[in-house]
Amino acid sequence: MKSNSILEFYDVSFTYPGDKQAVIQNLSFAAEQGEFISIIGPSGCGKSTLFRLLTGLEETIEGEITLDGAPAVKNRGAAGYMPQQDLLLPWRTIAENAAISLECQGMKKRDAYEKVSEFLEIFGLKGYEKKYPKDLSGGMRQRVSFLRTFLTGADVLLLDEPFSALDAITKLRMQEWLYKQWSKWNKTIVFITHDVEEALFLSSRILVITEKPIQKLREFTVPLPKERTRNDLSKMELVQMKQSLIELLKEKVMV
Repeated sequence: MKSNSILEFYDVSFTYPGDKQAVIQNLSFAAEQGEFISIIGPSGCGKSTLFRLLTGLEETIEGEITLDGAPAVKNRGAAGYMPQQDLLLPWRTIAENAAISLECQGMKKRDAYEKVSEFLEIFGLKGYEKKYPKDLSGGMRQRVSFLRTFLTGADVLLLDEPFSALDAITKLRMQEWLYKQWSKWNKTIVFITHDVEEALFLSSRILVITEKPIQKLREFTVPLPKERTRNDLSKMELVQMKQSLIELLKEKVMV
């Protein structure tokens, strides 16, 4: 593994209690500080299990997972998790929802709200702080969810299909918005998606799950600079990579 890796799996194996087949077996991979990595694979292949292990919700049977050099089970604050659903509390305002992660760290409510107010304009939420989740569009709700995850202060952010429930145009806008945030803050993002084009636009690397149990991740380096636009996806090498990824997933789809 590389010495500047912030996230590492060392020969990790995992099986859910009562199951005969392992989900993960002797898996090793790493992510470097500031990378945007997408993980793609068919439904039921174990993508979300990787996140459960990283957040300490599950523990490995064999091997070790480290975050910022410490075991993940003992360093849970090193990773912030954004689930597929925004999970905003309907009885709390937007500012109050965003402040939850700060309150969980022991910050007083008044101080937490002041901290949130510093980021509202940056995250496109200025003027919505006193609104409730029901008053916001799906894209705006996802911005609140991302801000809440960002305010954990973690260097590694785990995003589990955060845009899958959005309409097509909102999804494209949120992808562009997320990429700008990542470029600005230099966080390490690990992003689960089923959308190959989404993975190509956002990522520096794409890791593909092609087997179960997961023993190895097929790696693809996205040949785009950090400064990119959606038009770059029409380049021949990106079109060819997209086709290769789709064909790979079609061959390995699990039914």
